[in-house]
Amino acid sequence: MFPNAKIFAGRGSKVIAEKIAKAYGQELGIVAFTEFSDGEFQPSFEETVRGGRVFLINSTNPPAENLFELLQMCDAAKRASAKHITAVMPYFGYARQDRKDKPRVPIGAKLVANLLTAAGATRIMTMDLHADQIQGFFEVPVDHMFSSSLFIPDIEKLGLSDMTIASPDMGGSKRANAYGNQLGAEVVICYKQRSKVKANTIEKMTVIGEVEGRNVILLDDMIDTAGTLTKAADMLIDKGAKTVRAYCTHPVLSGKAYERIEKSKLEELVVTDTIPLKMETPKIRVLSTAELFAQVMKKVHHHESISGHFVM
Repeated sequence: MFPNAKIFAGRGSKVIAEKIAKAYGQELGIVAFTEFSDGEFQPSFEETVRGGRVFLINSTNPPAENLFELLQMCDAAKRASAKHITAVMPYFGYARQDRKDKPRVPIGAKLVANLLTAAGATRIMTMDLHADQIQGFFEVPVDHMFSSSLFIPDIEKLGLSDMTIASPDMGGSKRANAYGNQLGAEVVICYKQRSKVKANTIEKMTVIGEVEGRNVILLDDMIDTAGTLTKAADMLIDKGAKTVRAYCTHPVLSGKAYERIEKSKLEELVVTDTIPLKMETPKIRVLSTAELFAQVMKKVHHHESISGHFVM
């Protein structure tokens, strides 16, 4: 017989944490935050966690307070004698900094991994890392889930004929190929050339493969400024695609992202709730990850196999 695990939420992920706790079958634990006038804050668990398992839910998207809040909660749980501390990050921020792509830059993802383990996390749970090798940055177990278990059934419900799966860049070709195999669809790749003068600017884009008369599904792990995705969607329509939809796990959506999506030729953008949307728009549809996280958390707590949730 296992004692109940306790689930706590950071302030940045309170909405998704409430959904996860409900799907898990229990209430969120009480954590209070003391704020000082200069912006400093201190979390405090208002119930005992001694000797038990705690799940601490908080995505680490900007601002940096989201990451530091999770670190403080891990440290508080460790000092309160929790036996198992699982940091549940629906979105793992700083994952784009997974290597040194030029001299004198940090490997931010490795730094975050070090900070979490130093703070007391004994297990990490996340979804659709920007780079799979980040799992190796940790010296504790990492449960890396894929949104494909949500996206593939949703795509099948669309009942699209002449379907083609597309990656908006070369880096997503593996993901596109995996979806193509699952759905029995053709796969194409968008090839982009970035400007050497201006950052975040695409100079030229083309598609490798035929899209004329096809219903295209664009796939990516995250959508930030939406520049690449909307440019790819417009280009595919210009190349003769019937419709273009996009499925992206993490809706970072910064800068002019919402404006670009509205003006683009995208039929629809489907995302998950790993990051709360800043605003609602008819073109964006949200699928909940709560049930998936709750299932994996329950199996982890009861020492059951979770390998079925790691299949792309």
